[in-house]
Amino acid sequence: MSFFTVEGLAAGYGRRPVLSGVDFTLEAGKLYGVLGANGSGKTTLLKAACGILPHRGRCLLEGQALETQSVRMRARQCGYIPQRSGIGIDLSALEVVLMGFNPQLGLLERPSAAMQAKAREALRQVGLEDRADENYQHLSEGQKQLCILARTLAADARLLLLDEPESALDFQHRHRLLALLRGWAGAGRRAALVALHDPALALNGCDGLLILAEGRVQGTLRPAADEPAAIEAALRILYGPVSVRRCQNRAGNPQLVLLKEEG
Repeated sequence: MSFFTVEGLAAGYGRRPVLSGVDFTLEAGKLYGVLGANGSGKTTLLKAACGILPHRGRCLLEGQALETQSVRMRARQCGYIPQRSGIGIDLSALEVVLMGFNPQLGLLERPSAAMQAKAREALRQVGLEDRADENYQHLSEGQKQLCILARTLAADARLLLLDEPESALDFQHRHRLLALLRGWAGAGRRAALVALHDPALALNGCDGLLILAEGRVQGTLRPAADEPAAIEAALRILYGPVSVRRCQNRAGNPQLVLLKEEG
C-alpha cells in the first residue's frame, strides 16, 4: 500500500477549473517536489490534497480517505504551509510554533510543558532557537517561513504539504531546508510534498518529482535513478529544451546540472 494516494482529483475556484483527473502516489520516507509553471495549479493541488479546498476525487492517507475525516483530524495528520502565513498580530516565534498544537487542545486548554519543549526543539531544527522570544513580525520573510515550518514539525503531522517554502530563502538555506525535510521524511512513516519554483534545486533535493501542466500530472521523475534523457524529456514540458548532466561535487556527492538550451 502506498503512503499517500490521490485519485481523480479535480478542483478549482467557482466555475473556473484548475485541476482535472490528477492521479499520483507518494511513498513513505520520501520528499517529493511539484514543478509547474506559474498558474499551473501547484497551490490548488496542495490545498485540495489536504482538504482546505473543496474537490472531487479521493485523497487516501495509508488507505484512509481524508474526505471522511473531521477538520481537526485532518489538521493533525496533514500540515499545510502556505507561501505567506497570514499572521498579522504580535506573537513571539515560540507562540507561533505552539499554534501547531491547537488541533490537539481543548477550547481553553494551554500547551503542556512537553509541547513547549517540542516547540523549542523544532525551532532548533530550523536554526531559530535564538529567536524563540522575538516578535514574529520582526523576523525576515525567510525566518518567518522557517518559523511556520517549525510549527508544523512540532505538531507531528505525518504528511507535509509546502507551497514554495524556498521563495524567501537564500541559496544556503534553500538547500538546508530540503535536506531538513528529506531527513524528517526518512526518519519515520511520513512524507512531504513541496511545490518548488527552482527545477535545479528540486532535481538535487527531492526523491521524486511531479510534473504539473494543463491541470494534470504529466509525468513523474526519480532524479537519482532516471537517465538524463528521461529527465530532459519530462522537464521539456515545462521549460522547453534543456540539458541535464550528472557530475559530482568536491565531496564526491552526485549532482545534477540543468542547462537551458536555445529554443
